[in-house]
Amino acid sequence: MRIAQIAPLHEAVPPKLYGGTERVVSFLTEELVAMGHDVTLFASGDSVTKAKLVPVWPQALRLDPTIRDSLAPHMLLMETVYRRADEFDILHFHNDYFPASLFSRQPVPFVTTLHGRLDLPELKPVYAGLPAQNLVSISNSQRRPLSEGNFIGTVLHGLPVNLLRPQPMPHDYVAFLGRICPEKRPDRAIRIAAGAGESLRLAAKVDRVDAEYFDTQIAPMLNERAKLIGEIGDADKSAFLSGAKALLMPIDWPEPFGLVMIEAMACGTPVIAYNHGSVPEIIEHGVTGFIVGNEAEAIEALKQIHTLDRRAVRARFEERFSARRMAQDYLDVYESLAAVEPRRLALAR
Repeated sequence: MRIAQIAPLHEAVPPKLYGGTERVVSFLTEELVAMGHDVTLFASGDSVTKAKLVPVWPQALRLDPTIRDSLAPHMLLMETVYRRADEFDILHFHNDYFPASLFSRQPVPFVTTLHGRLDLPELKPVYAGLPAQNLVSISNSQRRPLSEGNFIGTVLHGLPVNLLRPQPMPHDYVAFLGRICPEKRPDRAIRIAAGAGESLRLAAKVDRVDAEYFDTQIAPMLNERAKLIGEIGDADKSAFLSGAKALLMPIDWPEPFGLVMIEAMACGTPVIAYNHGSVPEIIEHGVTGFIVGNEAEAIEALKQIHTLDRRAVRARFEERFSARRMAQDYLDVYESLAAVEPRRLALAR
């Protein structure tokens, strides 16, 4: 198929460091290319891909200090795709509600994967008032607050099976990976590790919007047993996660997916996570980790983490969360939409 992948411009594809959505777009794009499809990626110019790259903006917006209005480049993104839409059998957006109005008024089938939280009150009137677009959720829990959405499927994220692998190293700390922000609750992670008598390493970034939270709430809790090592990329994750007894994910929000959970599983590292959002769709309690409801349960789970088989954790990752499985699930979605207008479906030459 001739497939257009339309990524946000905030990060490169793949991102240099943090960036869950753009990372997933990269995994999907590269897997579709490997499966023989003709894929075009609309993204920032510093993206790296085996697909055909259309550099809508010179570099990722997060890395461009001159950008004050991040919406402006995304309007250009929509217009650029619109002008070339008839070159494709399917348009796959990763841009929330941006494509709904314009692309509902043209004939090429399109689908939008929603990557963020959908329980915000302003989203209901927006999706109810815009033309219906075909939506894909990244977990079943993610879509529940948005009954107005025209969801045609759920596709769980996946990783290339060889991107992250278990490394032979001692398991002498517990890990926290992602962002330092109130909804991720690094404060809980610090208390849980301390309560179980474990050291904690936090591989996380601090966004400007969360700087005050970090300075006032988290920095005073850091010490020799709870260390912030900063933001890390894929090249460092296998070692970081393989060396951990467990990944702590004590979230306090309806996490739409939580890519860090399957990154840990890829390294054979079990996950201890609070029962919010997508967690029970990803973690198999007693197999790939423990699902808990409070700090006391998390401390007890951490004390029992040695009972889980790390080889079984890796095996379940390969069975459930590979990029190939994700790509095939999306191809099923593409083909179902293209079949509505079979005259538009053409094999890539």
